[in-house]
Amino acid sequence: MVEKGRVYELAEAVELAIKTSPVKFDASVEMHFNLNVDPKLADQNVRDVVNLPAGSGKTVRVAVFADETDIKKAKAAGADMAGSDDLLAKLDKSEIAFDILLTTPAMMPQLGKYAKLLGPKGLMPNPKSGTITTDITAGVKAAKAGKVEYRVDQAGIVHLAIGKVSFGKDKLVANAEAVIKSLKAAKPASVKGAYISSVYLTTSMGPSIRLALS
Repeated sequence: MVEKGRVYELAEAVELAIKTSPVKFDASVEMHFNLNVDPKLADQNVRDVVNLPAGSGKTVRVAVFADETDIKKAKAAGADMAGSDDLLAKLDKSEIAFDILLTTPAMMPQLGKYAKLLGPKGLMPNPKSGTITTDITAGVKAAKAGKVEYRVDQAGIVHLAIGKVSFGKDKLVANAEAVIKSLKAAKPASVKGAYISSVYLTTSMGPSIRLALS
């Protein structure tokens, strides 16, 4: 069904991805962006967060490291785990039962010694990803609602899941448009000429569908 060498408009590509999903489970729908950047250069290490309007389709476990006041706010906002010394005790045992870790600027220094544990897993809080915040309530709600982080890999590619096949065309198109807008806005000033060289849409184990660049 996917024509080799053909480039598809977004809505048509999403419809095709849904139809050609070869698996029986509710497959993830992914986008892959090939960027003309050099990730080794600090100013071209593209990284940002995007709010997916239709959500991510994933159950995200949110942990918060904060003081007593913010712990109460975090729990009220729906955090799966919120603590201070008790959370550090779990990190001391390398116990990680969360997908996102939020903290405040005041508490961040205490997490410094866990950089080697959290960093490689992409869990170390940082301002760029919105995981260091003074508004814990908003941070937890955004993480739960479908805020996802992306970053370019060593090959200059950004991989990002935008939802599930069950979302249907309209929700997946809305999420894809939000990602494209965010990625374009994250273009490094030092990149001259074409920034996004190609974009592909695919489902878990499904065919790659090339998108038209506009």
